[in-house]
Amino acid sequence: MLGRCPTISIGDVTMEWQELTPRQIVAELDKYIVGQERAKRIVAIALRNRYRRKLLPEHLRDEIAPKNILMIGPTGVGKTEIARRLARLVKAPFVKVEATKFTEVGYVGRDVDGMVRDLIDAAVRMVEQEKMAEVEYQAEELANLRLIEALGLVPAPKRRRRAPIPFPFGREIEEPSDEGDDEENARLERLRRHYLLRMKAGEFDEEEVEIEVEEQTPQLFVNVIGPQGMEQVGFDPADLLGSLFPKRKRKRRMKVKDARRILMQEEAQKLIDRDEVIREAIRRSEEDGIIFIDEIDKIAGREKGYGPDVSREGVQRDLLPIVEGSTVMTRYGPVHTHHILFIAAGAFHVTKPSDLIPELQGRFPLRVELDPLTKEDFKRILVEPENALVKQYTALLATEGVTLKFTEDAIEAIAYYAEKVNQETENIGARRLHTIMEKVLEDISFRAPELAGETIVIDAEYVKKQLEGVVKDRDLSRYIL
Repeated sequence: MLGRCPTISIGDVTMEWQELTPRQIVAELDKYIVGQERAKRIVAIALRNRYRRKLLPEHLRDEIAPKNILMIGPTGVGKTEIARRLARLVKAPFVKVEATKFTEVGYVGRDVDGMVRDLIDAAVRMVEQEKMAEVEYQAEELANLRLIEALGLVPAPKRRRRAPIPFPFGREIEEPSDEGDDEENARLERLRRHYLLRMKAGEFDEEEVEIEVEEQTPQLFVNVIGPQGMEQVGFDPADLLGSLFPKRKRKRRMKVKDARRILMQEEAQKLIDRDEVIREAIRRSEEDGIIFIDEIDKIAGREKGYGPDVSREGVQRDLLPIVEGSTVMTRYGPVHTHHILFIAAGAFHVTKPSDLIPELQGRFPLRVELDPLTKEDFKRILVEPENALVKQYTALLATEGVTLKFTEDAIEAIAYYAEKVNQETENIGARRLHTIMEKVLEDISFRAPELAGETIVIDAEYVKKQLEGVVKDRDLSRYIL
């Protein structure tokens, strides 16, 4: 069984992600990531292989392990972005972890399992949001009804109240209800519909209302003994005690439009099947989940018997069973990692992939080296992607009524300075463009409210004026750019 698949919109066409060919996957990644063609091909193939595996007979399907990927390249060249965009494209649960955190003081092996718990948490949130979106209309209707009652526009209907302790220790208690005559009930129903229409039209949005909202129960953590030693497992006390004791509520006063959002959230939570959410989240985590392990080169190195090398190899051995396939206990139940896709990445300036323990090397059969970014790459990054920096800043300042126009020579100049600073200081790849753009537009961003209605042209001379002094002072550029 393939299970229920999220849909994706490509142009005017809506399809399930499993219908995407490797070529289509690369084309979608091209919208956000410049260059790195081989890396995009590799992840596209890995994703397609997931689909192919699901089409096989069960006895063969379970034998096929995911083709985990090791990305090699300097910072800021697109390693994380490729993995993140891939996950977004197919709406797969995704988490990113830094391998270096496992070598910190106080590290214990349980932290490695934590990446799987983070993944299932992300999956639950994802599925929960999807389910809540499906019942949004009903939730809004119920929220508006509650608001009408809270405003005193119509009386609240008589409701059943439940004793605080459920059967068999307690029982449902019927509140006395006056059936009234049919005419009065019909009048109240017409009144509700009348005010519902006005509520939907936004007539009451700015009025203040007092509502009761459920208090959020803080998550608790307990230590338990597992196969790998001491583990820390989080749980929500409300999950355990919610059936025995009603949730605490408190009164809040706010505008109707703000109260509606809160009440819609509450009503949507009541409408969805929590057990179904958890089952689907576990399925997606196991079958479609992606875990991105960054800076894996920082834990490369063989044991020498003392110092930090022992810790690094220890972390690798803790990672191994997770990547190979094991079962991790979470607050939602056991999660199997056998078919989770792991993407590891590192610069490998000092170490090399062969410095990882052989067992871990074998679990990352796909290797791809990403190219350093050139000035031409920077020029394309500035203008081509759908989330290009020039588009972002133009849109941001447009909110203040300021029209920004970048000339071609301005783009050329920004790319030139990005490459220059990367060469002369620390090479942080495309991230350098963010700091340079902020410096170039600092004055305009500050004065934007005073410039409403104006069109400002950013050309090479303007870029040079804003950056030349900083770039010339290498020590200064090290800290500012």
